[in-house]
Amino acid sequence: MRVSLPQPLLSYTDQRREVEAHGATVGELLDDLDRRHPGLRFRIVNEQDALRPHVRVFVNRRPVAGLDQPILETDEVQILQALSGG
Repeated sequence: MRVSLPQPLLSYTDQRREVEAHGATVGELLDDLDRRHPGLRFRIVNEQDALRPHVRVFVNRRPVAGLDQPILETDEVQILQALSGG
């Protein structure tokens, strides 16, 4: 399935904004992304296996409830990352 990534994570994907990954749940999808693009999952998921507070994942433009949310190969996944600073 197609996964869209935010600018801060493109260094893990050779600057590609969209990549392919597979999985039956959001967690499996992130595991597959990490196999293809090492280090990417750690920027999205914390040590407690939960989404980091500044990261949002959307499936078909709807927010993800958790990593165990089922997904289909036809779904579109978008990962967004909040920016902060002053």
